[in-house]
Amino acid sequence: MGFKCGIVGLPNVGKSTLFTALSNFQVERANFPFCTIEPNKGIIPLQDNRLFQVGEIVGAQTVTPATLTIVDIAGLIKGASKGEGLGNRFLAHIREMDLLLHVVRGFRSPEVVHVTGNPSPRRDIEIVELELILADLAVVEKRLEKAAKLLRVGTKEVLQEKSLLERLAHHLNSGKPARSFPSDDDEKRIIKSWQLLTEKPVIFIINIGEESLVDGNAREVVEEARKAAEERKAPFISICASLEAEMLSLKEDEKDLFLQEYGIKESGLSLVTRLGYSCLDLITFFTVKGKETKAWPVKEGTTAREGAGKIHSDMERGFIAAEVIPWQELMEAGSLVAARERGALRLEGREYLIKDGDVISFRFKV
Repeated sequence: MGFKCGIVGLPNVGKSTLFTALSNFQVERANFPFCTIEPNKGIIPLQDNRLFQVGEIVGAQTVTPATLTIVDIAGLIKGASKGEGLGNRFLAHIREMDLLLHVVRGFRSPEVVHVTGNPSPRRDIEIVELELILADLAVVEKRLEKAAKLLRVGTKEVLQEKSLLERLAHHLNSGKPARSFPSDDDEKRIIKSWQLLTEKPVIFIINIGEESLVDGNAREVVEEARKAAEERKAPFISICASLEAEMLSLKEDEKDLFLQEYGIKESGLSLVTRLGYSCLDLITFFTVKGKETKAWPVKEGTTAREGAGKIHSDMERGFIAAEVIPWQELMEAGSLVAARERGALRLEGREYLIKDGDVISFRFKV
């Protein structure tokens, strides 16, 4: 249970190296485009100290964390939206993602060719972004054709959808991604169902070389990428993927020292996880069942009944109540029995909004 991130960008920007650094899974890397054809996938358990503390308090034998699925998608080039460079295959993989990690090259290396010559973050971002926009425009225009045929029926829903599609097509034609399209909540839900590539949240990641951590020679390209991300109101991360991939063989305490030596305050995986949660408006609640304690990521604003449905549809259908305690209060009580004795556990109804860190036991009847 978690969310899926797709790593996108031009060829030879370090996507597969970043994938290795984040997932601890070695993949083929080469100095030519389309080394990655079928996407590589890594499923990473997310470290959450709260989960392990809850598990210890209740005597859990199994602790099941939330997961982050990282998918390394092959590089996109100009014309990908028209099928160039196996573009159609690659774009289809992106549609399955919850979040995009758009990698931009910030390192210089004569051994690793750049598909457009020298790295230019703004230009490279625009190339990939344009291909995604054009792919979305093709989807929208196809739906418009279908809506035009259905106009003979003349239903209100068809007219509303056609109007929405026309507005969205104009927005995309102006070179803007779907995520910046002004829309109300109902329209957002409709657009989301179309699985548009540029509707997905994005984190921009500039991949710098190890030497740049020492001499700072990547300041200009980093700043250029940062400004491009800010213009798009998107999060931005600077990572040395090769360095983080190197430290995978180290023990946890050695990794911290390794990062400190280079002045790195937070690992790439930690940054991606934290920003991913923020981009997707995710929070985590915990369940204790038998000898298992488990973490469940859900959208902020999820009700108790909807949260039960994340575990099993029967629990949502037969929902009765949720027994809730914030994890901090459980820690203070020392056990579920003690928490119950002091009245810290409370019963909530179906419309209760789950809060980050809630420990919940659902009552239901099928």
